[in-house]
Amino acid sequence: MKGIILAGGSATRLRPVTLAVSKQLLPVYDKPMVYYPLSVLMLADIRDILIITTPVDLPQFQRLLGDGSQLGLSLTYVAQTEPRGLADAFRLGRDHIGDERVALVLGDNIFHGASFSDVLRHAAADDAGAVLFGYPVRDPERYGVAEVDSSGRLVSLVEKPAAPKSDRAVTGLYFYSNDVVKIADALTPSPRGELEITDVNLEYLRRGEATLVDLGRGFAWFDTGTQDSLMAAGQYVQTLEQRQGVRIACVEEVALRMGFIDPEQARALGAALGASGYGHYVMAAADRARADQARQVSGPPWSSAIS
Repeated sequence: MKGIILAGGSATRLRPVTLAVSKQLLPVYDKPMVYYPLSVLMLADIRDILIITTPVDLPQFQRLLGDGSQLGLSLTYVAQTEPRGLADAFRLGRDHIGDERVALVLGDNIFHGASFSDVLRHAAADDAGAVLFGYPVRDPERYGVAEVDSSGRLVSLVEKPAAPKSDRAVTGLYFYSNDVVKIADALTPSPRGELEITDVNLEYLRRGEATLVDLGRGFAWFDTGTQDSLMAAGQYVQTLEQRQGVRIACVEEVALRMGFIDPEQARALGAALGASGYGHYVMAAADRARADQARQVSGPPWSSAIS
């Protein structure tokens, strides 16, 4: 499966700060926003990822992430010259996708939850045409809303309904079959002149090939498109990291845990970050992983049969 991070747009709701820098490069507590969607794809065991951004911002993403090889990834980039809707990602990413399935994540969406990697890998292995992720919100009229029946089957999708039939917002994370490229090609722009992701999802629903994963209790989702939501996301990350001593969306640690890089490579990445607390955390994670590997090789002294 291929991955796409859509990190374009002009982020007018966050101006004036986004006059100078891409929204997806703004800090969410201790790391750039783009680390969060990148870590989601990595947790889904996706290593070949396309980043779509504006022509002005593209060199900044390249400076931050490079070709991804330091994380065991393959990162490529393409410029979206003007906002043409979320579904434009599949047209721009046609060559990247090839004949494989694809996961799209929006560059301003932050997800966190227990065993999220298991949820993501299960979704990546799902044979359904489209796997969407729903999250309960207090103001569903601001989002695309998913309705399910008593058995949990997805029955309707409505974009920003005046009278929502449920409180399940469709988040900015989508898994699709390869048909999504043809579906996107066949779309016509909406009244606002964009290729709408809801129209893609409705086509899969019409075919009976769309399913919804409900991210309920134990999960958090932030769409960081406003100052308030950006601040709330940062406070959430700060609280969890300070209380639990683990860092959310630490891409070096994720790469290490997923087996994309080894402890020595991870430690070098941490050392390159200088005296920052983030860098020290990465080095400590690498040292723990190296110690764990040594214990597994030598085994406990009392019995080599105990694992």
